Amino acid sequence: MFIVDEKDKKYRNGDNGPKYLMQGPRMNFAIVQFMPGQDFRAHYHSVMEENFYILEGRVTIVVDGVPHDLSQGQFIHIEPEEVHYVINRFDVPMRMVSSLAPFQDKDKVEVDNPRLD
Repeated sequence: MFIVDEKDKKYRNGDNGPKYLMQGPRMNFAIVQFMPGQDFRAHYHSVMEENFYILEGRVTIVVDGVPHDLSQGQFIHIEPEEVHYVINRFDVPMRMVSSLAPFQDKDKVEVDNPRLD
C-alpha cells in the first residue's frame, strides 16, 4: 500500500503531458494535462490497453484515424494495437486520468501523427 499526493509529482513537459502517480508493477496511472494546441505523438501499445477519463475541458482523441471529441465526464478505452493521438484543439486547458495495464516497461511504438482538417 502507498499514498501519493499529486502536488509532489511533475508533468513530463513542464505544464503538460503525463504526471505519473504510479508506474508499475502491474499498471500505470497518470494525470495528463494539455493547454490549447498541445498534443503528444501518435502511438500504439503492443500489450497494454489504455483508458482516458476526462476531468476538465475538452480533447480530441484520434483512434485508428477516427477523431473523437471528448469532454468532462467521458471515458474512452483503447485496445492494444489501436493507434491513438491526443490533441487539445479547444480554447481551454484539459485534464484527464490515464491508466495503462498490464504494465510493460517498454510497450510504446510511435507513428506519424494523423492529419486533422
